[in-house]
Formats: sequence, C-alpha cells, structure tokens
Amino acid sequence: MSGSSPLLEIRQLRAAYGEAEVLHGIDLAVSQGEFVCMIGANTAGKTTLLRAISRLVPKSSGTIRFDGADLMMLSAHEIPSRGIAHVPEGRQVFAEMTVEENLLLGAFTARKAGDLPARIEDVFGLFPRLSERFGQLAGTLSGGEQQMVAVGRALMLRPKLLLLDEPSHGLAPKVVEEMHEALTAIHSRGTSILLVEQNVELALEVATRGYVLEAGSVTLEGTAAELRANPAVVAAYLGI
Repeated sequence: MSGSSPLLEIRQLRAAYGEAEVLHGIDLAVSQGEFVCMIGANTAGKTTLLRAISRLVPKSSGTIRFDGADLMMLSAHEIPSRGIAHVPEGRQVFAEMTVEENLLLGAFTARKAGDLPARIEDVFGLFPRLSERFGQLAGTLSGGEQQMVAVGRALMLRPKLLLLDEPSHGLAPKVVEEMHEALTAIHSRGTSILLVEQNVELALEVATRGYVLEAGSVTLEGTAAELRANPAVVAAYLGI
C-alpha cells in the first residue's frame, strides 16, 4: 500500500449474530485502486466481513472508515450512496424482473443521473451476453449469466469499492475464466476491489494483495505472490 490513507480502513472489527461472535478483532485495509482478496475456509467469517462493511450485521464494533467517513454511524441503506457496491454470495438477482430492470436497480441511488444508458453500455462491454438477454427475466438465465447480472448491477453504481462474495462459486470453468477476465478489466479501470473467494488459485491470480482469515481472525497477509509462495497457504488451500 502507498503511504496515503487507505480508501477502506478496518480496525479491531468484531461482529456477531446473537451471542455468537464471528469476527474477533479484524484489521484490514484497501488502498485506492487496489485489488485485495480474502481467502479462508467456509466458516472463517469472510461473508460476515463483507456484510459488516455493508452494515448488514446486527452486532458489530470497532472502526470501519471509508473515504474519510465512519461507516459504523451509517445504516445499510446509506452505504451504496457512499460508493460501495456489494455483490452477495449466491447472486441474489430479482428473478421476476428483466435483466434491464435488475441493472437499473443497481443505479437506484444515481437514478437521476443522465448517463444511465452509458453505464448499461459499460456493463455490456464486460458481459456482451447480457445485451442479448436484456429483456429476459433474470430467473430464466443460467447461473453464469445471473452472476454477470449481479456484478453488472453493482457496477451500475460506478462504485469506488466493489465487494465481491464468491463470484466464481458453482460456475462452469469457462464462465469462471470469463468472470476472471471481467474482474481484471474492472480493476484496470481504477475500481478498488475486495474479493472473498474460495477458489484460492483464482483469487491470488487476480488480486494484488491478500489476507488469510481463519476462525474469524486474520492469520496471514501479504502480496499475492507472497501468499502463493507461503507453505501454509500452499498446504491448506492450493492442494499441492
């Protein structure tokens, strides 16, 4: 990271559902234009971390600062207007709405913007298949196409930070490769990305830096190259 203040800075973040604490004092940062991944096992707390940033976890403490603002003071519905877009695990498209309607919902906080057609064209540039499915109900699309809608919907916000939760989960290898290329393209445009991904090989290929989360605590951090070469990461996640 550079010497300037991070775009996203998390300090001593604790998060719980009821009495069960899931995150135990997380420290994490994402600089402007950085692509950071968070890897770890299924129950490590990765999804909870993204949900805490989006203010979707009922009980949390610590500090989350984004672009100079204290997110802990905000409600979930105020987060998108700050420039944070969250693509949740499992896609969660609106099945009974068309691809067009799903995309326009992503720009809800910018609904008065005059460049919505241009934003849609940007999404088509990344995912040409969506232009062919524009008037189709999202629920009738393949899993890969629904994931494209979910990412495209988030990009309609023109976010400063994109939170991605398991974007390759359940997708065919060819679609995973397409998603990989799209994420690289999104990052190359200057969008900061925080990626949660169980496909560790993919995560360390596209990200510049990463954290390892185990049982709600950060156990390792470093550049993607450092993590890829770390014997503990290799043994636990890369299956070598």
